Amino acid sequence: MHEIGNAFLTAVGLIRRLDLELIQIVILSLGVSLSASAIAMIIGAPLGGALAVSKFRGRQGVIVVVNALLGLPPVVVGLLVYLLLSRSGPFGFSGLLFTPAAMVIAQVTLTTPIVIALVHRALAALWTDYRDIMRTDGASISRSVGELFVIGRAGLLTAFLAAFGRAIAEVGAIIIVGGNIRGFTRTMTTAIALETGKGDLSLALGLGLILISLSIAVSAAAFSLSRSARE
Repeated sequence: MHEIGNAFLTAVGLIRRLDLELIQIVILSLGVSLSASAIAMIIGAPLGGALAVSKFRGRQGVIVVVNALLGLPPVVVGLLVYLLLSRSGPFGFSGLLFTPAAMVIAQVTLTTPIVIALVHRALAALWTDYRDIMRTDGASISRSVGELFVIGRAGLLTAFLAAFGRAIAEVGAIIIVGGNIRGFTRTMTTAIALETGKGDLSLALGLGLILISLSIAVSAAAFSLSRSARE
C-alpha cells in the first residue's frame, strides 16, 4: 500500500511539473499507437468486411489463421521486423530501424489481425440479417461492405479501440525495433520497463497510472464522438 501511495504521489508530481521528457514520452506513445491503430483500420477493416460477405475456397482456413494471429507473440513480431529492417535485411536501405516508424510497423503487424477478426465477426452477423436485401438490390461486394460499415459502425469503433489498447500497451516488439532511445523512441511502456529494471518502482507505477488514464481518455473520446455522430 505504501508503494501504491508513492506511485500516486509520483504521478501527480510528474503531471504538475509537466516535465519536458515526460511530455515527449506521452506524445510519442500516443502518436505511435494512434498511427498504428489508424493504419491497422485502413488495412484490416476492408479485409474483415470482404471476409464477412465473400464466399471462396479456403475461406474458413483464412478465418482460422486470422484468429490464430490474435495471439502473435510481440517479441517474435519485433524480431521479424528487426530482421527485415536491419542493415542485412531486405529493407535495411530504408534506415527505419530504431525509429518511431519501425515501432509503428511493429504495432501495425500486431493490431491488424485484431481489426480483421473483430470487423469480420461484427459484419458477418449483420450480413446474415441484410444479405437478402442487398442481393435483391444488386449491391456489389464493395458496396455491401460499405453499407455494412455504416450500419455496424459501433463494431468498427470496438475494433479500433481494441487495436489501440493492444498498441498502447505494447512493449516487447517496440523495445526491439525502437531501442528505447531517450528523447527519440522511448514510450510509456518502455520507460516503465526501464524504471522497473532500475528498481524505481514508484516512478514505474506512476507512469503506469498515467498510461491507464490516457487509455481511458482516448476510449471515452471515441465513444463520445460515436454517440455525437449517431445523434
